[in-house]
This record gives sequence, C-alpha cells and structure tokens, in this order.
Amino acid sequence: MKRKANASEVMPATVRKLRCAVYTRKSTEEGLDKEFNSLDAQRESCEAYIASQRAEGWVLLRDQYDDGGFSGGTLERPALRRLLADIEAGRVDVVVIYKLDRLSRSLMDFARLVEVFDAHNVTFVSVTQSFSTTTSMGRLTLNILLSFAQFEREVIGERIRDKVAASRARGMWMGGHVSLGYDVRDRKLVVNDAEAAVVRRVFEGFAEVGSATKLVQVLRAEGVTTKRGRPFTKGDLYKLIANRIYLGEAVHKGTSHPGEHAAIVPQPLWDRVHAVLQVSPRVRAARTRNQTPALLRGLIFGPVGRAMSPAHSRSRQKQYRYYVSQAVLKGIKEDCPLRRIPAAEIETAVVDQVRALLRQPEVVVGTWRAARADAGDLTEAETRAALERLDPLWDELFPAEQARIVQSLVERVDIGVDGATVRLRMDGLAGLARDLGGIGAESRRAAA
Repeated sequence: MKRKANASEVMPATVRKLRCAVYTRKSTEEGLDKEFNSLDAQRESCEAYIASQRAEGWVLLRDQYDDGGFSGGTLERPALRRLLADIEAGRVDVVVIYKLDRLSRSLMDFARLVEVFDAHNVTFVSVTQSFSTTTSMGRLTLNILLSFAQFEREVIGERIRDKVAASRARGMWMGGHVSLGYDVRDRKLVVNDAEAAVVRRVFEGFAEVGSATKLVQVLRAEGVTTKRGRPFTKGDLYKLIANRIYLGEAVHKGTSHPGEHAAIVPQPLWDRVHAVLQVSPRVRAARTRNQTPALLRGLIFGPVGRAMSPAHSRSRQKQYRYYVSQAVLKGIKEDCPLRRIPAAEIETAVVDQVRALLRQPEVVVGTWRAARADAGDLTEAETRAALERLDPLWDELFPAEQARIVQSLVERVDIGVDGATVRLRMDGLAGLARDLGGIGAESRRAAA
C-alpha cells in the first residue's frame, strides 16, 4: 500500500518576512549634487544584497536613510536618528549597511547602537564584511573592526590638524567666520574698505576713551554694526580689539605667523589700545569718572555774582561733585544763600534749559542770521534742522564733547534761589549750526 503524505510534507514552510532598512552615509557634501553619487552606490549594493536574500524572507523598506555630509564620529545625524526612531517603533527588523564604518567610526557609539538593536531584536548586516553578531566570535570580530575604524578616523583627524597648522604657519586663511573688515575671494582674505574704516574707528575710539561701555554706546548711536549686522556689544568690542588678524597675522593655537592678507590696524595704534587694556577695568572706570569734565567751569555764578568753582569729595570710594562759591574757597564770610550746589543736578538743569532754548523760534532765527555771515547759502530750515539734530545725540556724546559744546554755546549761568538763568552765545550757536548744517547745504547744492 502507498503511504499517505503528511500535510507538512505537502505545504512549504512559512518564511517570516524581515523588513530591511538601508542606511548610507558620506562624510562630506562633495559630489552629492551629481546624478549618481556615493550614497546611491552604497544603496544599490545594499538593495542587491537584500534581493539575493529574498528566499529568506528579506523585504526592502522604501524609506531611505541617507546622511550626506555627516561625520561618523557622532550619532547626531538626522537620517540615523530617524532610523533609530523607526527601530524603537518596531518598523525595522534588519539594518543593512555597505560597510561597518558607514554606521559609526566610534567604538563607544557603536556599542550604544548595538544595545538599541538588541533591545528591539534588530540585526544588522554589512554587505562587504560578513559576520554574525549573535555569537561571541562575531562580537569580537565586530569590536576589532570598530577599533580599526576609530583608529582610521583619529588618523584622518590628525592629518587634517597637521595640514591646518602647516597652512596657518604659511599665513593662509583656512576658513571659518570672516572677521569684520575682510571679505573672501579665491580662498584669500581681502580688505573691505568700508568695514576696515569701522575697525579703525573702534580701535581709535577705545584708545581715546578707554571704556568699552562708553564706546559701545557711541557705536550704537552711530548705527555701527558687526559683520553679521547686529549692534555691537562689549563682548564683540573686546573680541575685535584682541584679534591679531588686523595686524596682518594668522594665529593658530596662540602662535602668530605673518599672514597673506593685508593689515588694517597699524602697529602703533594696536600698541596704544593694548596699553589701555593692561590697566584693570576697575581702574579704567575710576579714571573715566575722575576725568569727567565740569560742564560749567568758568560759566556759573552765584546769587551775589561771585563765580562758583568745581570741587569734589569722596566717601567709600564714591566721588561727589559740587560747584562751590569762591567766597567759601577763599574763606570770605558773607551771607550767601547758595554756598554749594550738587554738580550733577545743576548741569542737568542747564543742559535741559539749553535744549529747550534751541527749539524756540527766536533763537533759531537769531542763530540763522548770525550764521549767514560765513555761510550765506544756509537756509533757516537747515539751521532749525541742525539745532534739532543735536538734541537726540546729546546723551551719546563723550563727556569731553559735551563740555566743549556747552562752553561754546553758553555765555553765563546765573544761579538764584528760584532757579537758573542761561545766557547763550549767538556766535557759538552759529558755529554749531554751520557744522551740523553743512551736510544739508552740500546736498542741496548737489541737487541743484
């Protein structure tokens, strides 16, 4: 009799489908714009390998995980992060790579990836390096290959660093953020004349005032910006004046070399700025405060007509400024209702009064008439605009500039119990109007 066949002998065994994800990587972006690039070549080899394993149930996932321009020394790669997310979501069974170092060149990073793979029962295959991660010998082979991959990465890094150091020693620009004052042409730094003027303005301003805080205020008032178009900060200023690139040098790890680019700042100006930097910020701040000029020196008079002179006192390292009657300074006994007044208060009151006077029509007309003697083509409208231009700029001026303007505009300040009376110099107003209105007059003549 014939034996009846079992069902297991008739029906073929069911093969479990394994969802395969192909991961590719290239360290640089060079060549990625080509129609067929390195990532395409890697994927083609991996897809061919998956097709050869179709009998084992391997199925290609159509999602592409390509990292172009990303180093194998880090796991912060967008396609890799997406692949790991799909693995954790249970959508991948096998990860297929062209070569082991495409997945990672770091032994520690690879160990983390293997932990993720094992936790989700995911295996990986390198189509050019056959081994199994399910045995101890396979894991040993994996660690050996990874060690060589990491060694290769470190050697490449050393070569790049040596090349950069040698190039910097020759004064070559090796890329990175371009400093204010320069542009890049044919991989070389060339001077941007407009920005170079700003750089020299910063150096000269710091050498003059010795205060980053005050200089930043002035630069912001003038609308000066950094290379990236944002207003200057103290950090930006200190970084700029410490950059030896402006001396025409190339710096690498603290060592300066003669650069291929032209210098923007002359050595004497650099030395002046860095002589100021040698003084501690606290001392420079105190020196700036002490050098604050008395705005009303020689201009202010008390109720009985005696001049008042600037004086100061100090308490707990804080300075207090006053205007004191000459009678007090000379020890003359007289009944003066105002023997001493705070300097800051009276100076602020006088400046506010001057600002208000500059807006009065009769002052504008008087200034215009006085200015026409030397500038016959200056119009009344230009005179008014010039005087109005001073008001918003006042708070941004250096103390020395404020004192110079007050001395030229104010003839006398009489202090009384009821307040202060300010008498202006018409010739000083005329000179100021000519200076500030010159631009408008030139523009008008050019238009004509």
